[in-house]
Amino acid sequence: MAEPIVEIENLYLSLVGGAGQVNILRGVDLRVEKGETLSIVGPSGAGKTTLLMVLAGLEKVNSGIIRVAGADLGALDEDELARFRRLQVGIVFQSFHLVPTMTAVENVALPLEFAGADDALERAAGALAATGLAPRRKHFPGQLSGGEQQRVALARAFVANPKLILADEPTGNLDQETGEKVMELLFGLQQKQGTTLILVTHDSQLATRCSRTLRMADGQFQPLSGVVA
Repeated sequence: MAEPIVEIENLYLSLVGGAGQVNILRGVDLRVEKGETLSIVGPSGAGKTTLLMVLAGLEKVNSGIIRVAGADLGALDEDELARFRRLQVGIVFQSFHLVPTMTAVENVALPLEFAGADDALERAAGALAATGLAPRRKHFPGQLSGGEQQRVALARAFVANPKLILADEPTGNLDQETGEKVMELLFGLQQKQGTTLILVTHDSQLATRCSRTLRMADGQFQPLSGVVA
């Protein structure tokens, strides 16, 4: 059997707040193969976004094993986790997370510049062209529509050819027509590069576009009921 891109065993994460301890992830197991497209559905507060943050090395767990692209994330320090993200993971958020004082092409070039690439702007321009935004490359985020901003975010996520793309409700701030165009682009880029995709969504039709769907509730994966909440 081929080595998976994601392998999680018995993952637990809890946080202590004013109301006491909150168990966010409770014994999560997950295996994702290279090139697979996986959607994760479930109600708000189920732990879906937290799981993506764990996979990106942005959130530490209390216990369990987590391996992504051959790296044991639990054994990496903050500098090593940052390098892991630059080289292995692309992230697409619901709210775009573009730097408002940087142009579209500069935003896309950021991961490459952090990685020390000499041709960052040239490669970023090529990635923007792949999303149809070459004419808008010198525009700032405030000069772009929501759909255009999310296309910039997609270009940024894919520009370094990561092994894993994590997408958290990428159409949540878009109207239906714009969201559908953005998702066509997302899946097109995924297929072209052969990247593994893990998608968190409340959209049942969008979830079915992935090769596999898992439902999360109360910090655990549960059997699918046929209804996406």
